[in-house]
Amino acid sequence: MSTLADKIALVTGGSRGIGKAIVKRLAADGATVGFTFNANADAAAQTVEEIRSAGGNVKAYRCDNADAGSIEAAVHAVITDLGGLDILVNNAGITRDGLIARMSEADWDAVIDTNLKGTFLFSKAAIKHMMSKRQGRIINIASVVGITGNAGQANYVSSKAGVIGLTKSIAKELAGRSITANAIAPGYITTDMTAKLNDAQQAAIAGMIPMKRQGTPEEVAAAVAFLAGPDSVYITGQVLCVDGGMVM
Repeated sequence: MSTLADKIALVTGGSRGIGKAIVKRLAADGATVGFTFNANADAAAQTVEEIRSAGGNVKAYRCDNADAGSIEAAVHAVITDLGGLDILVNNAGITRDGLIARMSEADWDAVIDTNLKGTFLFSKAAIKHMMSKRQGRIINIASVVGITGNAGQANYVSSKAGVIGLTKSIAKELAGRSITANAIAPGYITTDMTAKLNDAQQAAIAGMIPMKRQGTPEEVAAAVAFLAGPDSVYITGQVLCVDGGMVM
């Protein structure tokens, strides 16, 4: 399929996991894709190689998602190198879990700065370009815990709840310029981290989900592709849960 032919996308945190699946899907759908990574240059290079081997057009950019200057430089580089920016997917995020009574201010700040402030800064930088073209798609990866809350993740939950609110505000501000903003809230998704859980832990997670299984990064990427594509042109300000019915 080439539903995104002639479109240019930027995916933050695209070297592994959900981000990598998003990069691969957008490239497969015909988009030229830039993605950011922070520390793992080897994983980024592998992602680039896989996509180019499949015929996709992709380029990686090192970026610190908590640093305003680094973000401005990354967005500028994508626009300059790739020729514009039509789709922004804010995926990059970190966790620093702990009970709130024991959570350090540094762990709170790190998660809020990367997950929420980073989404704000990337969106602000991209919007400047999108406004001049009077079109664009912003897709923010939130989490179901941003809706439900979760013990031991006060910082992460707050960041993802903030991302949902930010998404709705962007949607209201920019709808008149044909720029949409939507959030995707994944539930339990199979990742390197969840693969390390034992059988009892895996069963406990499955028991919380009406569909009785975890989702895949590719299923999240499919939702991103829909919101980035032509069939979602009249959808904005929404939160799409990709969670097997868990929040329901």
